[in-house]
Amino acid sequence: MTIRLLIVDDDPLVRAGLTLMLGGAEDLQIVGEGADGREVPELVARYAPDVVLMDIRMPHVDGLTATERLRAEPGAPEVVVLTTFHADEQVLRALRAGAAGFVLKDTPPAEIVAAVRRVAAGDPVLSPAVTRQLMTHVAGQPEQSPRTSAAGRLTELADREREVAVAVGRGLSNAEIAAELYMSVPTVKTHVSRVLAKLGLNNRVQIALLVHDAGLLSAGEDEDGRN
Repeated sequence: MTIRLLIVDDDPLVRAGLTLMLGGAEDLQIVGEGADGREVPELVARYAPDVVLMDIRMPHVDGLTATERLRAEPGAPEVVVLTTFHADEQVLRALRAGAAGFVLKDTPPAEIVAAVRRVAAGDPVLSPAVTRQLMTHVAGQPEQSPRTSAAGRLTELADREREVAVAVGRGLSNAEIAAELYMSVPTVKTHVSRVLAKLGLNNRVQIALLVHDAGLLSAGEDEDGRN
């Protein structure tokens, strides 16, 4: 399967560098480039990319706004935001808007290729450690959803779905969730899909952020996201 990739960045040198780095991967096809978020709707309609690699800071329409608009449309491609910060407030907002993750601009080429592949396959490009760092950064910020509102949304879930959602919030993989909750990996995937559908979310990162907002993550978790 060939992954169709659209690159959007206002710096022509960055675009050229990404095109050079990513163009050598046999399963990636760079179908187009853009210099500003305002070009994204037209470029997506023209090139039908599977993944958009989007700079978060652009002069006219920034990557955050472009991501929010794009992900609000049915059948939208996945979005990976490009940034120079590990836990920037705008990155968090982009993740809440439906971006599948982020990569730093100084990330080695092989890791960017791997990130694009993961997102195209439906997996977020955030390690458990990075997820926790982002959630810690967002705690107490004005845009954080009230705890009662987040907790209320989670009441829509069945007990088993809620357990899976909390495990996702702790940064566990499907295999780890299956082992911990004594179920098969396909069953975990089914529960995750149901959680996303019931809560109207785009990906696992948004599940994790909602669980965090609801106050369901222990403050005493270790580096692996476990108690």
